Amino acid sequence: MFGSIARRYDLANHLLSCGIDFSWRRRAAEIVAEWRPQTIADLATGTGDLALALRKKLPDAEVMGVDVLPEMLDLAQRKGMRRVVLADAMNLPFNDASFDCVTIAFGLRNLENWAAALAEMLRVLKPNGHLLVLEFSLPTSPILAAIYRFYLHRCLPLLGSFLTRTKSAYDYLGDSIEEFPGGTAMCELMQANGFMRPRFHPLTGGIVTIYTAEKS
Repeated sequence: MFGSIARRYDLANHLLSCGIDFSWRRRAAEIVAEWRPQTIADLATGTGDLALALRKKLPDAEVMGVDVLPEMLDLAQRKGMRRVVLADAMNLPFNDASFDCVTIAFGLRNLENWAAALAEMLRVLKPNGHLLVLEFSLPTSPILAAIYRFYLHRCLPLLGSFLTRTKSAYDYLGDSIEEFPGGTAMCELMQANGFMRPRFHPLTGGIVTIYTAEKS
């Protein structure tokens, strides 16, 4: 489904978020930079937007983009990503304790088993390594949540269909955001799968959230 919209993926993301997605990734990169990692795996990297933001913020770090779709990785390389790996985030081809930091932006929600995916991320992290998840969420304000749900289920599929010629991907998006655990529920899921000190940081009224956690 996402491979079919790869060529228009970036344009659709930027237009549908009114360009705010740049600030979300920039904030994620700022948080990661505070940890000063030397090796980073950006899972479900797509066309590499977060990985490139990380590389800009941490020019001396080794940033590897990982995705299951060759169409996305091809675009990431065209945008300047030097290191990419074609792999499933649920079954990573890396040894235990390979990375100082693992990131995933708008990808965990799409994986088949969130708990198993988190366990795999924990496996490839070094001791004292960090995880950052950037993901869509639902606002806690009832009024804002109602407006956002209207946009997700009524407006977004039509706009996404117009931009990418693939309506199904954007029908799925709204449903997947509704089903994904947010806030404290996501922190509890992280903790249940071995992570320490999980925290969440809502952005833009809570329509996206940054989750962070550590490996002991």
